[in-house]
Amino acid sequence: MSVDDILERAGVRPTANRVLVFKALQAARSPMSLIELETALETLERSSVLRALTVFADNDIVHLLEDGRGVTKYELCHSHDHSSLNDQHPHFYCEKCQRVYCFDSEAVPPVNMPAGFSARSVNYMIKGLCPHCGG
Repeated sequence: MSVDDILERAGVRPTANRVLVFKALQAARSPMSLIELETALETLERSSVLRALTVFADNDIVHLLEDGRGVTKYELCHSHDHSSLNDQHPHFYCEKCQRVYCFDSEAVPPVNMPAGFSARSVNYMIKGLCPHCGG
């Protein structure tokens, strides 16, 4: 499925800027911050990148997560309906190199929600040392 098709399926018009931001996130090996995306997309201004990310978040195309230092990072949703908690997975923050790893093959443990509560997203962050830093 093309990027244009994915965006249109989510109800988002595939503008040139949105396609560039989507492709940068698609090529990323880990979630990216606004600054990292801005650096990767030298031709786009920060406001253009942020507008695309906001549209993506509003339409469940990206997940937002806090990386362990208070920095918001973005990663593409992988589920077909882009709105499922099943798409959520744990992340690992290395306290030494500050890299964030996705544990795509692991599920976020279920939480029994009290009556009246409805979860839309989960931010499951594990902190420690990665294998490269002595974990």
